[in-house]
Amino acid sequence: MAEKYLSTNPYIGTRDFYPEEMRVRNWFFSIMRKVAESYGYEEILGPILEPFDVFAAKSGEEIVKEQTYHFTDRGERHMAVRPEMTPTVARMTAAKLGELRMPVRWYSIANFMRYERPQKGRLREFWQLNLDLLGEKGLASDYEIVSVAVSLLKAFGADESMFKVKINNRRFYNDVMREVLKATPDEMKSISKAVDKRSKLPREKYEEWLKESGITQDKIDGLDRIFGMPLKELLGKIPSDSAGGRELNELFGLIEKTGLAPYCEFDFSIVRGLDYYTGNVFEVNDLNPENRRALFGGGRYDNLIGLFKNAEVSGIGFGFGDVTFQNFLEGHGLIPPEVHNNETVLITVFDDVEYAEYIKLSDELREKGIGSVIYSGENKKMGRQFQYAESAGMDFAVIMGGDELKAGKAIIKNLSLREQRETARNETAQAIFNWRKEKLRNTLT
Repeated sequence: MAEKYLSTNPYIGTRDFYPEEMRVRNWFFSIMRKVAESYGYEEILGPILEPFDVFAAKSGEEIVKEQTYHFTDRGERHMAVRPEMTPTVARMTAAKLGELRMPVRWYSIANFMRYERPQKGRLREFWQLNLDLLGEKGLASDYEIVSVAVSLLKAFGADESMFKVKINNRRFYNDVMREVLKATPDEMKSISKAVDKRSKLPREKYEEWLKESGITQDKIDGLDRIFGMPLKELLGKIPSDSAGGRELNELFGLIEKTGLAPYCEFDFSIVRGLDYYTGNVFEVNDLNPENRRALFGGGRYDNLIGLFKNAEVSGIGFGFGDVTFQNFLEGHGLIPPEVHNNETVLITVFDDVEYAEYIKLSDELREKGIGSVIYSGENKKMGRQFQYAESAGMDFAVIMGGDELKAGKAIIKNLSLREQRETARNETAQAIFNWRKEKLRNTLT
């Protein structure tokens, strides 16, 4: 009877990351960290498990009831695997509220689980950059979050032809629903859920959803008219003292004055599905015709801290998932070829050189910050050694046979260019540094 082996496949909707995939991920996460920290944000991280109530209280109904992985642990506690980060950030803020100097600028890069149907741009496990600005109300913080979002994409070489930041305001949305559409509070909630999924649904499914929620055809037609109105026209249809209207108008005024206008536009259909958003909200959309979808989004959540303490702390932020983002980078050709390189250097070996000499060379390279591996295969033919390096994605190899050792020399081979240069043995590390810098300059120009 044949032995039955366990499957080598990862759990559905999750991924294995081999070295090449990790090189790409580490590259874009390092750029995300650099941009976040350039705005003064500091890195935090919370546990992957939280009490279920932390998410049930404020996360969207769809996330809580349909997508959250939850269980009762051995201590009879109802726990959840985190489906998002913002409730954890709120809990962490509340825990040290008396010690924190406001405003707080925090970011995290963490993994999450949601029980969803795996498809392009959406998996069950994903990694996400979360960035939050806590303890500051008003225009400055709203603008800053939008600015960080734009800066993140520009840092990867994206321009205004590749993405658009679509902005709305939840308070403004409610005012328009009430004043223009004459919608009741229950109708507003039903409409919001359908509108949030509008871009992902066929028109007939979208209308069917609204009608099943009790929304009449007249109101569906009215909603279509609202979607076609510019911000200025909608502002004229609601009371002049609308807080949401003022917040939205002031934000776009600053966007116009600071050069972000080519990247941003008003879109009344942006409502965000999570229940805790209260003010300005936004989504960043990929403009690639083959991947027209939201990349990430966020907004203001003024009432979240109150779940944990009798206190008011305003917050605004966004979550930026890795799955849709990698699709964006690949779709626009924004991943440089050298990102796939393994920057470890292979030290080739010869029978006429003592192995101790290669150990010395390897130690010297590592001391200078260059990772190195001494070839250890049985077949020491030079072609086989280069083949090993190339299969591992290495960009350079060092050649030091008996003749080179006697002459105090080494040969550096650029495996991608099929070129080699001779250098002094004690300058090997610097020569590799210089060649890599030269290669980078040539790539950028």
